[in-house]
Amino acid sequence: MERDLPETGSEAATAAAARMPEKADASPVMSYNEWDPLEEVIVGRLEGATIPSNHITVTYNLPPSVMGLYRLAAGFKYPGWMKKLAQKELDGFIALLEAEGVKVRRPEIMDFSKKYRTPNWSSRGFTIACPRDGYMVVGDEIIESPMCWRSRHFEQEAYRPLFKEYFKAGARWTSAPRPQLTDDLYRYDYKLPKKGGPIEYTINEFEPVFDAADFVRCGRDLFVTVSNVTNRFGIAWLQRHLGHTYRIHEIPSLCTQPMHIDSTFMPLAPGKVLVNPDYCDVENLPPALKRWDVLVAPRPDPVSGIMAKISMCSPWTSINVLSLTEKKVVVDASQPTLIRALKDWGFEPLPIPFLAYGPFGGAFHCATLDIRRRGTLEDYT
Repeated sequence: MERDLPETGSEAATAAAARMPEKADASPVMSYNEWDPLEEVIVGRLEGATIPSNHITVTYNLPPSVMGLYRLAAGFKYPGWMKKLAQKELDGFIALLEAEGVKVRRPEIMDFSKKYRTPNWSSRGFTIACPRDGYMVVGDEIIESPMCWRSRHFEQEAYRPLFKEYFKAGARWTSAPRPQLTDDLYRYDYKLPKKGGPIEYTINEFEPVFDAADFVRCGRDLFVTVSNVTNRFGIAWLQRHLGHTYRIHEIPSLCTQPMHIDSTFMPLAPGKVLVNPDYCDVENLPPALKRWDVLVAPRPDPVSGIMAKISMCSPWTSINVLSLTEKKVVVDASQPTLIRALKDWGFEPLPIPFLAYGPFGGAFHCATLDIRRRGTLEDYT
């Protein structure tokens, strides 16, 4: 009598793959832009946060006023009082999302103060406060980006349980080529450019690197900035990987320390984009945007308090907003001028405090990763 034998090795893997959904529309992961109704999102964590190890890519992406402070504190855990203030605001943000009907998922807790090493370098970690930096969702695919900060090299471990769950339920899951991050990638002769002078970068084209937060999605069109964490080699890898279905356009940055597009160029709705006039030349936008309404953001309102003074971020994280729908936009309560402007433009701003998150690397858009938005792939250009 024949009997079934247990599946082992490649046979088990093949059988498991066969049991998974085949159609993209069966995937729990589905998001094509920054504004379709948000249904599920990953929100970052503060537990285990460690001030990033001293490195050229860290130092020169900080406001000059705090460079010395972060060099001095590099490798230490963030003080409890800082995490307490930021956690209170993060809890409020999560409560708002859930009240709006959004399913919130969280990565695993990790201790980033532990030192790790590769054959070429060693570092402590950073934090998982900003999932947008390391991962992007394009349609039904999760893409892990090859980040150039050594302190973020193993950050994806916190997301593995979630990504495995999504993959088993039908999502695609891709990792870009894992970077070596040897000294060959970095420009150790780098000097901070002068305002109005040519823009220099702390990285070169040795290998493909990019942060997902240097891209925003508008259906078939993605927009990107070349920056201190994203090189053209990385952009070329992503364009080739996505194929002819998607087009990637560069938004030239005027920032002397460019890093992450979502404080420069933030799409809010079909044909409407919020731009930072200090970092973005509104007269030199890609032709793909010729029919778009370019909403020039007001200058950030002055803010006070110790957390604002020691933020890792530019004041222009004021436009680092999160759209829940084409109308509803989560915005920092400290920015009344931007809130009024959003109302005048026909949006429904949802203001809550979030300044205390700045020392951990970002604001609302940075602190989240869209997993599912209710919509389809469209061409908006």
